Amino acid sequence: MGSRHLKYRAGLLAVLFAAAFLATGCRIKLNEHGNTKIVLTTGFDKDEVFRIDKASCRLPEVMVYLTNMKNQYEQALGSQIWQTSYEGETLEENVKETVLAGIARIKAMNLLAEEYGISLSDEETGAAAKAAGQYFASLGDRERELLGVDEKALCAMYEEFALAEKVYEYLIADINPEISDDEARTITVQHILIRTYSLNEAGERVPYDDEARKEAHRKAREVLRKARAGEDFAGLITEYSEDSNPSYSFGKGVMETAFEEASFNLGTDEISDIVETDHGYHIIKCISTFDRDETDRNKVKIVEQRRKEVFSEEYSGFVEKLTRSLNEELWEKVGFLDDAEVTTGTFFEVYQEVFDKK
Repeated sequence: MGSRHLKYRAGLLAVLFAAAFLATGCRIKLNEHGNTKIVLTTGFDKDEVFRIDKASCRLPEVMVYLTNMKNQYEQALGSQIWQTSYEGETLEENVKETVLAGIARIKAMNLLAEEYGISLSDEETGAAAKAAGQYFASLGDRERELLGVDEKALCAMYEEFALAEKVYEYLIADINPEISDDEARTITVQHILIRTYSLNEAGERVPYDDEARKEAHRKAREVLRKARAGEDFAGLITEYSEDSNPSYSFGKGVMETAFEEASFNLGTDEISDIVETDHGYHIIKCISTFDRDETDRNKVKIVEQRRKEVFSEEYSGFVEKLTRSLNEELWEKVGFLDDAEVTTGTFFEVYQEVFDKK
């Protein structure tokens, strides 16, 4: 959710902060949301949050990442966003876990850099120092105090982030598959949805009973009859559809199978039979069987996805061998800074600005 609002480099952001550790093992487990769960081990320094093999993460690093993500969320969505929760987990808890996982990946990718003999050039280390000076200068006295960070630590963070990016680019450098128009073809459809479920007070789906499903199907048949009789489809959407989105543009492998297959088998202006999915009964009208601009954009997405898959395979094989441990006592105390003077949110913007100019 937050990823698209934060101005990190898109490819590396997805790799570092869109999911937790890919590794498995006795000290780390992933819950069903992909969040990192690590059991307590002993012998940590007082500000040491976790270790991954010989790499260590200190509290100021966590606070810089966490505070920047918090403030960028608020800039994009407002401070009320923190009232949001999902299945008993608050958004703050989710962001905490995302930050933990992202930093752990940066540390692991720096270890992977050693394996491949990859290092930063003098120009890149100079850029990291410049970014650190620029970001540190943007912080007020109160922010420096509460974050507990100095320019040297920031420089190390920028160097680690830059090296992680360099490793990622190295691993995907030769992944440039040719994607055909057919593979990436994107179509546009309109649809009318008659639901087969209701929502309870908690916002959870409650499937219709048999009688309600029969009524929903009867309504879908009536809508289909009107559509095939030539009534204005847009008007029927307004009158009957229970989906807030009247149309979708998509490629293969995106929508539910039944919806996708029916849509891709339609010609322009053709209307489907009733299509059943987990959402209910759909009547679909094809608006375009081929969208050139969307298809070209989809090619880019497919290539990027394949690059991520190649990287993930290499990364997961490497990180499985690493020893990992969390200072759980300290981690439980970590949280958002609640101080009106702490507004910093440009850590990654500074990185992008400086490194794009090098």
